[in-house]
Amino acid sequence: MANERTLSIIKPDAVAGNNIGAIYDRFEKSGLKIVAAKMMQLDDKKAGGFYAEHAERPFYNDLVSFMTSGPVLVSVLEGENAIAKHRDIMGATNPKDAAEGTIRADFASSIDENAFMVQIQQNQQHVKSATSSMKMKFVHVRVNIVNQI
Repeated sequence: MANERTLSIIKPDAVAGNNIGAIYDRFEKSGLKIVAAKMMQLDDKKAGGFYAEHAERPFYNDLVSFMTSGPVLVSVLEGENAIAKHRDIMGATNPKDAAEGTIRADFASSIDENAFMVQIQQNQQHVKSATSSMKMKFVHVRVNIVNQI
């Protein structure tokens, strides 16, 4: 099994709902280690950058507005098969479709306010470059990934 890193962003709805501890507890119980974390308030430019691929979609402005509506918690998680494990813990994007016991089923209020956003390398064959990708995508928010020896 591969030791991987993935990036997780706890969105404003979950932060405002005081769900960070419960969410982190689930990460740790599943074997994921939190190797870096930073609470921050995104501005329009940073939030827009996270969702640049959706810039032409009708929901884009609402998404950026939501992501800037309150603080977010950016975390780097590490562990065996961290990418797949993290996706399983999160659940389906639409909380109505998310399996019982997943974070989105338990904490998200709508498909727009769904507690999480993840920016990772999608292709499992390129997991080694995920750390570089995380550094490049998030250097402007100063999340430093601690290299493990």
